Amino acid sequence: MCFDFDAHPPELPPDIPRIAGGAGAELLELESADGTRFSASLAESPEASGRAVVVLPDVRGLYPFYSELAERFASAGHHAIAIDYFGRTAGLGPRDEDFDYWPHVKETRPHQVQADIAAALAALRERTGADGASTVGFCFGGTQSFLAATNDELALEGVVGFYGGLNPERWGDMSPIHQAKNMTGPVLGLYGGADEGIPPDQIEAFERGLADTGIAYEIVTYAGAPHSFFDRKYEEHARACEDAWRRTLDFLNPQVGV
Repeated sequence: MCFDFDAHPPELPPDIPRIAGGAGAELLELESADGTRFSASLAESPEASGRAVVVLPDVRGLYPFYSELAERFASAGHHAIAIDYFGRTAGLGPRDEDFDYWPHVKETRPHQVQADIAAALAALRERTGADGASTVGFCFGGTQSFLAATNDELALEGVVGFYGGLNPERWGDMSPIHQAKNMTGPVLGLYGGADEGIPPDQIEAFERGLADTGIAYEIVTYAGAPHSFFDRKYEEHARACEDAWRRTLDFLNPQVGV
C-alpha cells in the first residue's frame, strides 16, 4: 500500500488562496458503463476557478486519505471526485483499514477503470457544470491516470501521476512506457528518487517515450524521497510535498499548464 490508513494529505502551500465555505466530501454511488455500481467521494468548490479533478487512489481504493484530498482540491478552486475501483468484486465502499485489497487489485483491468473514470466525470459535470477536467492518480492510480491520456473519449485536458507504476513486467503492453506513444498531453509525472519500486531507468524510458510524441509533458524526481512521499507525516519531505502541490495546481490552472 502507499499510505497508512490514518495518513493525511499535505496541507496546501501557505500562500495558496483557500476558498472558504465548501462542505465536506459527499459519498456517492455511481454506475459504470457495464452496470457496475461503485462508490465515489465528491467535493464541490464554492468558487471553482480551474479544471475539475478525478482523483485515482492507490491500491487500497477509496479511503479517507483520498476523500480528504478531494476536499483539498475543492478548497483550492477545483471540483474533485475520488473513485473506488472495486465495485465489481468487493461491492460498494469506502474501504476500511481491514479491507484485503490485493485479491481485488488483481481482478481490476485498465479498461474497467477507464469506464469508471468516465462515469465519475459525467457525474461531476452534471453536478457542478464543470467543463475542463484532469485526472490525478497515486501509485496504481498514477498508472491509471497516465493511461487515461490515451483515452480520447474522456476529453481530458491533462493527467497527473504521483509515482505511477511503469514496470513492463507488471503492466505488459499497458505499461505507460509502452503506451506513451498513444498519449495526448499534457502529462505531469512526479516521482521519488528513493523509490525502489520505480527505478530511474523506467522513468527515463517513460520520459523518452513522451518526448518522442512531441506532447507537452514534465517529469520531476525528488531526490531522496520515497514512494508515497506525499503524506503530511513525512516532515523530512515537506519541501517535496510543497513543490508537488505547486506543480500540480499550476498544471490544473488552464492559464498555466506545463
